[in-house]
Amino acid sequence: MGHYPLFLEMADKAALVVGGGAVAERKVRSLLQYGASIRIVSRDLTDGLKDLLETGRISFAGETFVENHLEGLTLVFAATDDRQLNHEISIKARERGVLVNAVDQPEDCTFIVPSIVRRGDLTIAVSTSGKSPALAKRVRKQLESQFGKEYAIFLDFLGRLRGRVISLGLSSEENSRIFNGVVNSDVLKLLAENRPAEAAGVLAGILPEDLVIEDILSDFKNIWGE
Repeated sequence: MGHYPLFLEMADKAALVVGGGAVAERKVRSLLQYGASIRIVSRDLTDGLKDLLETGRISFAGETFVENHLEGLTLVFAATDDRQLNHEISIKARERGVLVNAVDQPEDCTFIVPSIVRRGDLTIAVSTSGKSPALAKRVRKQLESQFGKEYAIFLDFLGRLRGRVISLGLSSEENSRIFNGVVNSDVLKLLAENRPAEAAGVLAGILPEDLVIEDILSDFKNIWGE
């Protein structure tokens, strides 16, 4: 049947990673990118995980997993090399309604982690529902070549522009016309070709006169220079 695609808010949410190897470290570092509060359970840790502990970016919950470790969690990764332990963690997590991912054991997962392409706040997720991580990785690499850094810059600008346009009190139809005009213009192409001044000129021809065009274009050029 496949998995329901969902983006989960993890800022300041409690997450547990059981395991201390390279896979566990990758899960920890990924969660840190989204502001999760992470606890780890393992007898042995990679040097990278030790560094994260020493700098206070994650906390140590113990050497051995116990059911109480699941209290108050949003999700747990079972990332040990013991398949039976991962299975048991999955059972306990399901009983408590905690989202669980047992690495390389799709039958023990209530969620899977897709292959991700990130360009600033633009996130593209690729999933094969656990059937072929290798194919998901291949598709991700294709997307990485298709979506360059210009998308991050453009999206940052669009986020700033949106508030300014809405503040004008125009109709929803007019707002849509403006946003679609900007998105479907040559701005992205010009950014990809490193021609920001020309991109700014295109924007000036699309945006409504009621906006302070100089401020908008200044924002745009500042983002490009960041």
